[in-house]
Amino acid sequence: MQTKKRLVGAHVSSAGGHDKAVERAAAIGCNCVQVFSGSPRGWQRPDIAAIDTDKITAKRKELSVSPIFTHALYLINVTADKPEIVAKSVSTLQKELEFDGHIGGAGVVVHLGSHLGNGWDAVKDDLVTRLKQILEASPSTSTLLIENSAGQQGKLSSDLVEIRWVFDQLEKSGGFVSAGRLGWCFDTCHAWAAGYYFGETAPDVTAEAKNPVRGRADQVISDLNLWPMLKLIHINDSRDPFGSGRDRHENIGEGSIPLADLKSFLNLEPVKNIPLVTEVPGFAGEGPDAKNIEKIWSMLD
Repeated sequence: MQTKKRLVGAHVSSAGGHDKAVERAAAIGCNCVQVFSGSPRGWQRPDIAAIDTDKITAKRKELSVSPIFTHALYLINVTADKPEIVAKSVSTLQKELEFDGHIGGAGVVVHLGSHLGNGWDAVKDDLVTRLKQILEASPSTSTLLIENSAGQQGKLSSDLVEIRWVFDQLEKSGGFVSAGRLGWCFDTCHAWAAGYYFGETAPDVTAEAKNPVRGRADQVISDLNLWPMLKLIHINDSRDPFGSGRDRHENIGEGSIPLADLKSFLNLEPVKNIPLVTEVPGFAGEGPDAKNIEKIWSMLD
């Protein structure tokens, strides 16, 4: 098993305080962690002035758990067709970035939302305009991490070309990529569902597949020159077949992604310095657990 030079973490509950989340992560064998700032299913965000950052920092130092990532709430849709949803999405994402900067986090992971059947071309310019607004209004110490999606129901960024395009536009207009304000998070379950595979050959595509074969994940990332901006990998197995378009995580080694292929991907040279965080259901159905974390550690050369 790999010595703990690599970074392996989990998304854990922050009940009782974010310092408790650090404790929970360490207790199952993690040396990094991901949290929600508040409820993932409500717009209200916590008052950051009331958050004891000294306590969080001390606990991270005591237990050697670093970095800490924040996952933005699920309601965000930066390209919604309702102005009130757009306004809430922009405002709330700014607050998530304020939280990230306040706790000394390594980035806010966000699902950008859906084009709602209108297509990528119809929303991409508004998307860039709103992301620029969000980044300009948030702390310079915070980082926004765009997560690739599974491609269901018009979700944005299932095609990695879209992420590359957003980076190019925001670098031109504000230098946000080179300044470290903007990066991305690669989710293995989402990628598998979107048509990216991890082995030498593409899997068979079933008649039920919603997405085409888009290519071998590492090759596409290389072709698009996306490795330098990749700041986090969500290591999740999938309950559904290749290309399904479904975002349903499974415990490591229990889903449809070939474990040997996933292991090969995790040991690629560009991946070795990237934190790995899992968001699996857990073998007791209570979220990431020690058994899943042990499996991930055992896969690392």
